Amino acid sequence: MKLYASLTFVVWLFMATSSLAQYVLDTNRERVDSDDEYYIRPAITDNGGRFTLINRNRSCPLYVGLENTDTPLGYPVKFTPFSRNNNDDDDDDIRVNRDLRVAFDEVSTTCVQSTEWRVGENDTRSGRRLIITGRDETTGSYGNYFRIVETENVGIYNIQWCPTEVCPTCRFICGTGGILRENGRILFALDGTPLPVMFQKKDD
Repeated sequence: MKLYASLTFVVWLFMATSSLAQYVLDTNRERVDSDDEYYIRPAITDNGGRFTLINRNRSCPLYVGLENTDTPLGYPVKFTPFSRNNNDDDDDDIRVNRDLRVAFDEVSTTCVQSTEWRVGENDTRSGRRLIITGRDETTGSYGNYFRIVETENVGIYNIQWCPTEVCPTCRFICGTGGILRENGRILFALDGTPLPVMFQKKDD
């Protein structure tokens, strides 16, 4: 009887974990919603603070990066899932391994452009692809689509660029985001050591 109860509990736990696995969870273990704002921050200390905008070259575009210290600074973002049908009635929950757009929300800058993330140029020293802001004007806007992928720990994720939902037939050189330190700044860039991150709902 005890064995049966134990097996029942294990099956229930597996099913509960599997059902949650399809959703991105915030720091309160609640589903991340496209209608809400979230701070992105490292899951490991000494990797910087919340995500923010960085003026790297004293000109536009602005770069995606992290605050130097773990202080309540930085800007919240909103996530917009990719949909082939603009009238799609899917729920607003953000799911893992699905293409989506990321944009800093309610941010005023001197650059007359979108605060949406996109893949930018290669850094000349490291060769890594930097994440900048602005709209990708190419057909398909592939550079603006990212995805949130799971790590081994619940509630901790990596951010990846690999927009295969947007273009299933394209052959992308996919990459996972990590930090790139440069002259006292912390930039967010692809192709290095992945940075585990968490999503903290604004005002929590």
